[in-house]
Amino acid sequence: MALTTVIAWLLGNSVGESREHAEELRARAAAQAVTDERLRIARELHDMVAHTIGVIALQAGAARRVIDTQPERARDALGEIETAGRQTLSGLRRMLGALRSPEPGRSPRPALREPGPDPASLEPFLEPIPDAGLCLADVERLAARTTDAGVRVDVHWRGERRPLPPEIDRSAYRVVQEAVTNVVRHAGTTSCRVSIDYRDDEVRVEVLDDGRGGGSVGAGYGLVGMRERVGLLRGSFSAGPRPGGGFRVEARLPVSAAVP
Repeated sequence: MALTTVIAWLLGNSVGESREHAEELRARAAAQAVTDERLRIARELHDMVAHTIGVIALQAGAARRVIDTQPERARDALGEIETAGRQTLSGLRRMLGALRSPEPGRSPRPALREPGPDPASLEPFLEPIPDAGLCLADVERLAARTTDAGVRVDVHWRGERRPLPPEIDRSAYRVVQEAVTNVVRHAGTTSCRVSIDYRDDEVRVEVLDDGRGGGSVGAGYGLVGMRERVGLLRGSFSAGPRPGGGFRVEARLPVSAAVP
């Protein structure tokens, strides 16, 4: 009896330690996903600032050359410089202020997708579009590439399409891209629906599918990164199984106070 008790205790202790180790690995993976997303945001901020500085330099040079002979053109160029500078400063304040926060995981971990086969043949269609601005205007191209790969993506636009601050535009595209990628990898379905809604004070993106849905934690940590990205922009993010089956991803990004 004593031997049986000792063996039972050892087995229980081993199971408990295994569970603790698995939880620790999942927590590390989630934290790494947040860190990876922040690094990608930092690279995008670098590219955005470099592009803006290049535009400002070109516009300033043009204004200097025509300021005596064509003052109206010079005034227009100075207006472009002011607009570009204000938009970039607004994005930098918003993003860098949030990136300084000491706790990367402010939001609870979202529902994650069930692991599934990774169709290597579709990977080229899920990579960022080369030489593209990575904005909502590229969603149609992403949809066409994914449809060619065998998963139909229906895109629906609502509201009046208008220019958005670069960090808002890029982040909205990233959410759609990640959600479509998860549909291809994990949903086990041949179609999904993307909705992009331009509203007065926000832009809303939603991706729906009728696949297997999700449940277990262990895959899809890209959703953790998307939640972090949307949170940095003071938006809201939700992801989880749909009541009638399938999976839903939604992000709302505020744009009313984008440019001071």
